[in-house]
Amino acid sequence: MDAFAPIPPKWTDEAIHADGFYCPKCHSSSLAALKVWINRRSPVMTEDHRRKWQEFYKCNCGFVWWAWSSDRPPIDISNQQDYNPL
Repeated sequence: MDAFAPIPPKWTDEAIHADGFYCPKCHSSSLAALKVWINRRSPVMTEDHRRKWQEFYKCNCGFVWWAWSSDRPPIDISNQQDYNPL
């Protein structure tokens, strides 16, 4: 699976826009996805001049959804096993 492929995979055709950054059907996070594709060819500019992309996910429940990259929740890296603060 190539998340950065220039051409969208066929499975993205059935994607539904999610209100939150999780599967609308089973509420699993994006980490539970079986497939991922990021539409980096068509970024959208936000009001503060930042780019955001559509991120497509095929959930382990079979549902296909997408959300804006700017909607992704922040990640707390301090609880990661290999986290090493300077």
